[in-house]
Amino acid sequence: MASRPQPPRSPGKLNFHPGFPESATFPFSTWARLLARNARRRGDDILAYQSFAGHWGLREAIAEYLAVARGVNCRPDQVIVVTGAQAALDLTARLLLDGGEAVWLEEPGYLGARSALLSGGAELAPLRVHKGGWELGDPSLPPPRMIYVTPSCQWPLGTIMGMDERLRLLAIAERHNAWIIEDDYDGEYRFRGQPVPALRGLDHTQRVIYVGTFGKTLFSSLRIGFLVAPPSLAPAFERALSVTGQFAPLLLQATLADFIREGYFATHLKRMRRLYARRQTEFLILCRRKLSAWMDVSENDAGMQILGWLIPPLDDHAIASAALRHGVDVQPVSINYQHDAPRQGLLLGFAGVGDREMVRAVNGLRSAFQSCDPKQASLSANRRLAPSNGKKVALS
Repeated sequence: MASRPQPPRSPGKLNFHPGFPESATFPFSTWARLLARNARRRGDDILAYQSFAGHWGLREAIAEYLAVARGVNCRPDQVIVVTGAQAALDLTARLLLDGGEAVWLEEPGYLGARSALLSGGAELAPLRVHKGGWELGDPSLPPPRMIYVTPSCQWPLGTIMGMDERLRLLAIAERHNAWIIEDDYDGEYRFRGQPVPALRGLDHTQRVIYVGTFGKTLFSSLRIGFLVAPPSLAPAFERALSVTGQFAPLLLQATLADFIREGYFATHLKRMRRLYARRQTEFLILCRRKLSAWMDVSENDAGMQILGWLIPPLDDHAIASAALRHGVDVQPVSINYQHDAPRQGLLLGFAGVGDREMVRAVNGLRSAFQSCDPKQASLSANRRLAPSNGKKVALS
């Protein structure tokens, strides 16, 4: 576990790191009022663990929300509250995998899932993904014990899994008696067309373990996530959770339950969908106007980040390092490849960046690209060497 790579994050920089929601307009006054109300109540559901799987009120609220918003019908006792999506992935890998069992992992795919699955003893096989979809018929794939997917907004490509692919994936899992981990990290944010129901909502054979997080919808430091276990596995997940100690504070859980049930969560999500749709449009315009010489960006139908492919021979690690020197935190795309030769790009989170910050950050990225571009370096050198006798000098 200690040897697993971790995407670097640099506090104090302009944050284009993916996965960070808007926080400036979050209704913290409402959150503080609910938090104080629960702190004054001091009931047993706040001061003593009655269930390792989480506060019952929050489990009920999550089950009700999922049925309406994501098409997932489950009982509250199937909802297991954990300290974020990464904790859910770690718990699932440790509970359901034995060493050496085959797991299909998207290629390119989420680094955090790769780390959790390898720590659980998995032998990873690449389930290749491109803009056209998932290569579910790849004959080189071994019979799986588990399949990890991000169907609502594939990480990092942003592809949305079609209905025919979803049904085919469920059939594959049933045929091989395999589990599917559905990581629905960005499922709430869809900007065009009808919302696509979660894969878990189509699962009649109870093969899907649904993973969600409030770190992408509320604020990152909340550290509350959850998984929805098949009925046959829910007691095992609760017992296993009692061993790991991955318990989110009950006071925060009770506050989140109230935030959902009293309608504040739905209102906040509606506002964020509108805001993120506008920010994505503005961000694309800025990037195309100022960065098109080095990077090709395209819009997403869903999600909180966009993908920019670098124009060869640029290296995304070099660009990310240069961006930090210019005060901007970005994530290279190449870290999401394990089996194939990595493509070079940047995964740029726009959701939590205000209008002025966005302009400053894009300008910082432009400076980073210029510092890494041999043509720009040559041009700058020519300018420095040009005679200063007052005459105009033509520079190629």
